[in-house]
Amino acid sequence: MKIPFNSMHPKTGIAAVGSALVDMCLLEDDRFLAESGAKKGGMVLVDSEYIGEMLRRSKNKAAIVPGGSACNTIVGIGKLGGKSRFIGKRGNDELGSFFENGLRNNNVEPILMKSESPTGHVLSIITPDAQRSMFTYLGASAETAPEEISEELFENTALVHIEGYLLFNPKLMIAALKAAKNAGAMISLDLASYTVVESSRELLEEICESYIDILIANEDEAFAFTGHKDESKALSALSSSADLAVVKIGKRGSLIGHGGSVVKVKPMGEGSTVIDTTGAGDLWAAGFLYGLVHGYTLEKCGELGSACGYEVCRTIGASIPEDGWQRIKMLL
Repeated sequence: MKIPFNSMHPKTGIAAVGSALVDMCLLEDDRFLAESGAKKGGMVLVDSEYIGEMLRRSKNKAAIVPGGSACNTIVGIGKLGGKSRFIGKRGNDELGSFFENGLRNNNVEPILMKSESPTGHVLSIITPDAQRSMFTYLGASAETAPEEISEELFENTALVHIEGYLLFNPKLMIAALKAAKNAGAMISLDLASYTVVESSRELLEEICESYIDILIANEDEAFAFTGHKDESKALSALSSSADLAVVKIGKRGSLIGHGGSVVKVKPMGEGSTVIDTTGAGDLWAAGFLYGLVHGYTLEKCGELGSACGYEVCRTIGASIPEDGWQRIKMLL
């Protein structure tokens, strides 16, 4: 099924708005996670000292990579060769420089405001079942002001991708949505986490009605938003909120809804060992959105998303090794 994206939008640039965060990925057992008091698979906001204490308690060393949902997606698009831009706020510190250099090294143009607060960071605890549970210190990333988001930031942009975590900052979310629409860009929203959806349901319904063109969710997020456990019913409900809707169903692949039709995307690497699911949804979105702005069919967009999601599950963190990117690019 073809989406006439290129005929409507001859531009192919993609900008992402989100939290500039550094990921600290830690392999630990279920007991360690239980003692933290966190709910598996969720996300909780904490202070920097809490993350430091958790790291000290662990006997393992965390892998440190640039992260954040929208950042992971735009880095994936940059690695695929897409014209990419990330907009956010970092601290004027070592972690902030690490984050910015990581964007540049992955073909992403950084537009980063600076703050005297520390750069935001996330402790992602990865348990043996490959599930990740996140402890997030937003730091400077939460200080982006609505007035800092202007239409000019989205110049020559076909699509603006926004992470659901911005729902925690309603004024910033609305400012980004308005600026993107005024720039003539389409808007995609990744729901990010079922905990985000549960706490921001009213605002989410409001912005979907007025701004969102592409809505991306996993099973838990789709259920939290629509109330439907059945993925087909959830997809149908999401499709009433956006022109194009996606429900990712883990090992069973994904479903794409558009114009009353459904595209079923098979998973890649069935039976393969999954090491870590960190960034799987974000990288799925990278492949999918790259395909959309380059005029691929929905089937091909889904295949590319599936390949990116599969490859990132074969490594720790949300960074795909170069040999993985070479395998993905063979699909292009």
